[in-house]
Amino acid sequence: MRGAAAEAKEGFAGRLAKLRVERGVSAREMSLSLGQGAGYINNIENGRNMPSMAMFFEICEFLEISPAGFFAYAGDGSPDIEDAVRRLSPDGRELVERLIRLLGGE
Repeated sequence: MRGAAAEAKEGFAGRLAKLRVERGVSAREMSLSLGQGAGYINNIENGRNMPSMAMFFEICEFLEISPAGFFAYAGDGSPDIEDAVRRLSPDGRELVERLIRLLGGE
């Protein structure tokens, strides 16, 4: 039986990899952009290391996601709605807002 800490670490690594791939950057490119060695993100995604809290905030900034949004996802790995809308372009956000108004949500 696996412990909760091991499962959380695996979930963190998987979420990081998913968000990085969605952003279209390699682990190496992200590592270097964060001022780390070339294998830094790869080591996190493979479960060998975990980032410090300060580095976690830098990772979130790089991925353009809030720290809460990083962890707010359904079991299938999809982001929560607020964070997904926040990541849209201004035109995309405007379309979502218009759709909500049309559906009577405002």
